[in-house]
Amino acid sequence: MKREERSAMRVAVLAGGRSSEREISLASGANAAAALSEAGFVSVEVLDTAESSFIKRITTEPWDVAFIALHGADGEDGVIQGLLSFLHIPYTGSTVLASASASDKELAKLVYKQAGIPIATGIALKHHEPIDLERIVQCVGPECFVKPAENGSSFGISMVRNQNELPQAIERAFEYGNKILIEQRLCGTEITVGVFETLEGIRALPVVEVCFQNEGAAFYDLSVKYIDPAKIHRIPAQISEENYQRAQELAIAAHRALGCSGISRSDFIVTETGPVILETNTIPGMTDGSLYPDEIRHTDDLVFSEVCAALVELALHRNK
Repeated sequence: MKREERSAMRVAVLAGGRSSEREISLASGANAAAALSEAGFVSVEVLDTAESSFIKRITTEPWDVAFIALHGADGEDGVIQGLLSFLHIPYTGSTVLASASASDKELAKLVYKQAGIPIATGIALKHHEPIDLERIVQCVGPECFVKPAENGSSFGISMVRNQNELPQAIERAFEYGNKILIEQRLCGTEITVGVFETLEGIRALPVVEVCFQNEGAAFYDLSVKYIDPAKIHRIPAQISEENYQRAQELAIAAHRALGCSGISRSDFIVTETGPVILETNTIPGMTDGSLYPDEIRHTDDLVFSEVCAALVELALHRNK
């Protein structure tokens, strides 16, 4: 897309919202808007979907494309994508179906398994279902992770070391949704791999190793995720070449199996037998400290502003 074409377009960056990830989304939206302006889009405006004026503005003003920077509920789950599809407004990222599939971690695991992507043993629970602690331990083991099944970030996640900690972890996870996922705790190196798709093809970004330098950090939760990320992101990941390449292959496989478009980021644990997928985020964080922009900075041929521009171009092409 030529720069003069970009300058004539009107872009709505959708951010904020009412999910538990609102503040992160606002930061992502501001960063994306700045990047689009840098790439030559003159008329770029951030719309907070939680504002009372949002529906009126998105339905009555002439937008050429929407850049989605919403995280969590109403953003990554296909809700905003459905609205934009109904309004015939092109939008960045994955479609309604792909967004909903990736957002539901239980459903995503079924898709991974069908595609031959290694997954962790787990069990899903719905709110008000009977909780059989012994059955859970038999399924996933005494050490496990409990997390909301329909949430895209680190909110509501607990690491459980024994059966006595399970009830509180389950209660906490249910604060963020009506379905939770309990998975075995895998031992290994935690990594994440971004995927970038353009009209020319699809590629995996450099593999990031998540390191815990903060004392007492048990896993990559909110207490370390957005605090001085340079201390906890190691790029490229210090894993074997075989596991490095395999993780990139699996990230692309997950992107394709779920039907994602534009960008995604999949998280893995590298075990003794290789990478095991944890989840796929269809709208990765776009803040200065987020993993996806960090991966872009560690490539030789990509800059964040042009990645954002390419996502707009792909959205417009898909809408033809």
